Amino acid sequence: MNDTIFALATPAGRGAVAVIRLSGPATEAALAGLGARALKPRLASLRRLSDAEGREIDQALILKFVGPHSFTGEDLAELHLHGGLAVVEAMTARLIQLGLRLAEPGEFTRRAFENGKLDLTQAEAVADLIEAETSAQRDQALRQLEGALSRRYELWRDQLIHVLAMLEAAVDFPDEELPDDVARQARPGIDALIDDLDLALVDDRRGERIRDGFRIALTGAPNAGKSSLFNALIGRDAAIVTPIAGTTRDIIEAALVLGGRKVLMADTAGLRETDDLIEAEGVARARAWADGADLILQLSPVKEPQPIVPPDVWLIRTKADLGPEPGAVSATTGQGVPELKERLTAAVIDATSGDDFPVATQARHRARLADARDHLVRARQNLGDLGSAPELAAEDVRLSIRSLEAVTGRVDVEAILDAIFSNFCIGK
Repeated sequence: MNDTIFALATPAGRGAVAVIRLSGPATEAALAGLGARALKPRLASLRRLSDAEGREIDQALILKFVGPHSFTGEDLAELHLHGGLAVVEAMTARLIQLGLRLAEPGEFTRRAFENGKLDLTQAEAVADLIEAETSAQRDQALRQLEGALSRRYELWRDQLIHVLAMLEAAVDFPDEELPDDVARQARPGIDALIDDLDLALVDDRRGERIRDGFRIALTGAPNAGKSSLFNALIGRDAAIVTPIAGTTRDIIEAALVLGGRKVLMADTAGLRETDDLIEAEGVARARAWADGADLILQLSPVKEPQPIVPPDVWLIRTKADLGPEPGAVSATTGQGVPELKERLTAAVIDATSGDDFPVATQARHRARLADARDHLVRARQNLGDLGSAPELAAEDVRLSIRSLEAVTGRVDVEAILDAIFSNFCIGK
């Protein structure tokens, strides 16, 4: 990280203000090269910035931060320019001329992580906060950025280090005056951590549902009214509606907000046996989407026999305008649609609410938690009644610690870092 990077931190295109961020050891020299000298840290200063020939590029407001007291931990500056394309292009050319290079996606946040300003879960929270579309996503990302997730993992790590110390004492100092059966004294700590991880892994993906969206699939036979109800629920005509069976042949997704939570709703192809290859592919995709959904609504018209559905599937009787039936809905007249939307809102809130902060907000976290639990189960087996093997148990506890450390980035996770930061926007 000996080079100095820069990037546009505001959306490209015409705007009132364009912010260009600089970070690295040559930040001060670059500011001097632009004509901005004698800047006081953390104090906004107005300066006229010029190119190599002394021609004025813009009059800008500049903020300078001296490392390590900055977001990245390095010398950092922000140039608040007028948002015209010509200004941004001229400043970009000048900074390259001064030896700076364009930042890669997420490189500012990655430098903050590598300089110890953030751990990996907090870095992920930065990206989540930028992408937040709902109040629930924003609140979760803010709490994660403040360390709510990090503190939980650090607590578990500290508890496992205490367990590991007892196991290693039993292995390394068997002849010392240690308490009898010190290795077995580690067993309660392992049991407690397994219980905590079990609870974490059965929280019904609460954090992931908030972050990625609660998935609702509309299923049913052709002409059950799926597309009509889909349009009524999302409030726009996203799906084509015709009286011809099999009109919807692919999955149509739409995002909406219910109870401050992001919801992904899918109108799927009608479920039936067919020799049409295109429709058959649509049916297969519909089944696959429904298998991964958090809630399935199976639609059935009021004039059709009422089908039996599994307990976790909602049966929605449709086309209430064609015949009276209590609780049925009609996308044509709007009957029952507001009430159905209220039920869905309550279900989404219930599935994404909890008394404490979720222990996983991404599939990556959940996978490492599962690894940590599996290692502890093996450690417990190695301390079982059939004979104690503290050296094997110690290794399993050590591997469990490494699984937890992989979440926060304490261990070498270069491939994980590349994958995570490549999804950031440039300039952050």
